[in-house]
Amino acid sequence: MIKQSRILVVDDEPGMLRAVERVLSGTHRVIGTGSSTEAMSLAVEFKPQLAILDIRMPELDGFELMARLKSQQPELDVILMTGSLEDQDEKLIRSIRGHAFYFIQKPFDKELLKTLVERCLELRWHREENQRHVERMKNELSAARVFQQGLLPAPEAVTKGLAICCRYTPCSELGGDLYDYAVDRSGQTALLVADVSGHGASAAMLTGIVKSAFRASHVDDYEPLCVVDRVWNTLMALGSERFVTLLAVVVEAEEHRLVYVNAGHPAGLLWADDHRTARLESTGPIVSPALPTSGWERLSVPIKEGDQLLLYTDGVSEALVGDNEFGENRIKAAIERHAGGGGQLLDAILADLARHLGSHPQTDDLTLMTARVLRIQ
Repeated sequence: MIKQSRILVVDDEPGMLRAVERVLSGTHRVIGTGSSTEAMSLAVEFKPQLAILDIRMPELDGFELMARLKSQQPELDVILMTGSLEDQDEKLIRSIRGHAFYFIQKPFDKELLKTLVERCLELRWHREENQRHVERMKNELSAARVFQQGLLPAPEAVTKGLAICCRYTPCSELGGDLYDYAVDRSGQTALLVADVSGHGASAAMLTGIVKSAFRASHVDDYEPLCVVDRVWNTLMALGSERFVTLLAVVVEAEEHRLVYVNAGHPAGLLWADDHRTARLESTGPIVSPALPTSGWERLSVPIKEGDQLLLYTDGVSEALVGDNEFGENRIKAAIERHAGGGGQLLDAILADLARHLGSHPQTDDLTLMTARVLRIQ
């Protein structure tokens, strides 16, 4: 079904003007004028969706009129027409360069004009619908990003045993990284950094599932093995193509130890005031429905007041890889410069990463978490 549209017709030949109006006015709202300057005024109020313009006119020619009308309404479609046989190729080129929809020679068959107008308006409606769809998608992505950001706790916090600082920079509207922390019933602090497969909406939904599994582990006091098992059980319903790497930590400050499970994740780094660095290396495979649940080991390392911990996702370490240097070495170098940890260290690593990337785009999410052991009573 043809939708009614607003069409402006400009031609200084009264007979041609009336002919075009008769052909189109039965279906569309048509306003005609023989004056280019009057056409500019009419367009302000009428707001045409299509303009049909004669090229040869005494005031402004059709090309100049088209340019001025499009400056007012960039989305306006234009059909140019001419009765002159001179310089046909030049006029066609100017029409194309001016982004006219079509260029026709007068006199023309009325069915040709009707068909051309219908096709122009049909494409316009499709374009407008696509624009509305894109706008809806943008709004939905924006809402989803706000929701996903809401899954993350505050970037800085102080618990009974730790001072925590985090940074999170997704590479697209929706990311596949997650950081979280919580305090169990005895006051011990649990930490989590995870990286799910993929990017975009599906990855964002998966991060929500991982967070839910982590938070549900409060009944187990966030025991790292229980966290990994809950994530694995949740993934079982999603198919073997989905997987997660994660590092789950509980800082048992009063026992002077840190317990953790590293499921295929980049090693966490633990260092003391004397700059000795220990690695929280992988203790089992990635979390995947294709792998058994018994594949992870829980390890512990001693800690003391002032010790620092850094957890991060592979988007950080892989982006820092150089010709002859691993990303972890660059991270350790940043630790040497900012052994006090916290936001200063994380911002320094991100600054190094930005310099290393230069003009290249960020292709993966970046997540970092640092935690300093506070005074142990």
